[in-house]
Amino acid sequence: METKAVAKYIRISPQKARLVADVVRGKDVDSAITILKFMPKKGARLLRKVIESAVANAIQTEKVDTDTLYVKKILIDGGPMLKRFRPRPMGRAGRILKRTSHITVVVDEA
Repeated sequence: METKAVAKYIRISPQKARLVADVVRGKDVDSAITILKFMPKKGARLLRKVIESAVANAIQTEKVDTDTLYVKKILIDGGPMLKRFRPRPMGRAGRILKRTSHITVVVDEA
């Protein structure tokens, strides 16, 4: 029985979050959480919270053994961008795009 958790409008660029997601995709939940706990990236902390939420959802909905859960799918999609401007020389303005992400984690029993 697969269960999912979604975190929307997270203030990290999808490219940076995907670098972290590629490390734990397909691993069992315990080792994925351990890897993310010791990874020094912002995306690791955010992704760990979503994985823990998916595990909690799986425990809540079905009688599943947490030792057999693994990360089946991780999707990192782009969310809306915050558009900001920075002053540049000669009266011009440079555009800054502050990107957001939607993170979806699907866990399943092995």
